[in-house]
Amino acid sequence: MGERVNFTAGRVKAFQCPAGASQAFLWDTGAPGLALRVTPKAARAYVFQSRFGGQTLRITIGTPRTWTIDQARERARELQRQIDEGRDPRAVKAETVQADLAQRRQERAEALTVAEAWAVYMAEGKPRRKDAWKPRYRADLEKAAAPGGEKRKRGSGLTKPGHLAPLMPMRLAAIDGDVVRDWYASEAKRAPIQAARAVAMLSGFLAWCGTRKEFRDLVDRDCARASELGDVLPQKRRRTDALAIDQLQPWFAGTDKLASAVARAYLQALVLTGARREEMAAVRWADVDFRWKTLRLADKVGDTRTIPLTPYLADLIGSLPRAKLVSGKSNPFVFASATSKSGRITEPRSPHEALLEAAGIPHVSIHGLRRTFALLGEAAGAPAGAIAQVMGHRPSAVAEGYKPRSVDALRPYLGQIENFILDKAGVVFVPAEPGGNVVKIDSLEPKASGQAAARATRRVAVRS
Repeated sequence: MGERVNFTAGRVKAFQCPAGASQAFLWDTGAPGLALRVTPKAARAYVFQSRFGGQTLRITIGTPRTWTIDQARERARELQRQIDEGRDPRAVKAETVQADLAQRRQERAEALTVAEAWAVYMAEGKPRRKDAWKPRYRADLEKAAAPGGEKRKRGSGLTKPGHLAPLMPMRLAAIDGDVVRDWYASEAKRAPIQAARAVAMLSGFLAWCGTRKEFRDLVDRDCARASELGDVLPQKRRRTDALAIDQLQPWFAGTDKLASAVARAYLQALVLTGARREEMAAVRWADVDFRWKTLRLADKVGDTRTIPLTPYLADLIGSLPRAKLVSGKSNPFVFASATSKSGRITEPRSPHEALLEAAGIPHVSIHGLRRTFALLGEAAGAPAGAIAQVMGHRPSAVAEGYKPRSVDALRPYLGQIENFILDKAGVVFVPAEPGGNVVKIDSLEPKASGQAAARATRRVAVRS
């Protein structure tokens, strides 16, 4: 094995590799298997050599610049003890390195903030069984996590932080039931309903984290579920607001008094189809087929759904002008708006609330107009399955799920509902004869209480 000496600093420093040799070893008498290895270029390192499993084993310990003689001797004794215990020092080192890497990965993972995981969620997350979030819900997610402090797009001042913003700087691993409760209690003081909605968003985010291998060990995916927070979340109240049959006449008359023809057509279209507000607002001219009398809607449940274009609704849409964008190009949206960034109607509540107030009708939300269609559809005698399919609801029974109706099969039912609504609203609509004019007769006065209907009417040529 070569020369053996008692290692001293001087001997270690003075030892050289003989000329012509690829390396030389100086062995220590103070620790078994410890040697100093020197190369022709004077590179020095302490090494340990022994036998394991019938084979020679050599392991580099380190250079004399970083290891003292005593440290090198202790490391050599430790390696020999591992061999005596039947363990391969190389495997022990590999296990130590892997454990250290795992520890560091765990520390980095535990330092991961909610904001960092949220960024991945916004880039790669999506609802189950769907390709992507709807644009409006995605915008709501972005708004909920926004830090605020930006200039408002409308009015003066700065935007407020979203309800999820206080959680963003926190460590993802620190989000537990207590944190969620304290956070919700604080946010509920500002806006309880929106804070409760933020809880649902947080629950969806944590559930998604639970499906990702890099996040699943860091989150309690159930800590934001409504069942866990039932004692603090506001009780869900099922909204039932809708127009009553007796309110249809003043409501339709009120739409005719609106300054905006687009708002008038949009609100009536919601009642006549039961579409969701965003579905109808997003309708483009390319979605309206006057020849084959169909209307395509961006569906919440699926990608799109196609419903019949009934005569009155076709006339209502056809009477709208083809608007222009600021750029001079044609506006693709049916219910166009010159003031909205998107180019389409975005906030119909203001004209609708003015209409209700002028007509003396109690508050009915925009979504209440969707409920109005469902209730009037039942009153008109249309099958529940046909009503649900027009509205874009999932089938309510297994039987309905196996017999989706074609557009032509839906047409008589939707026409039946439209005729019922127009009759109760006091609107007499005469469809156009081929090549003729469309004539619409609207009742502008509500029926006198306790008397026969003495209707004041007007005759308007709507469209050729």
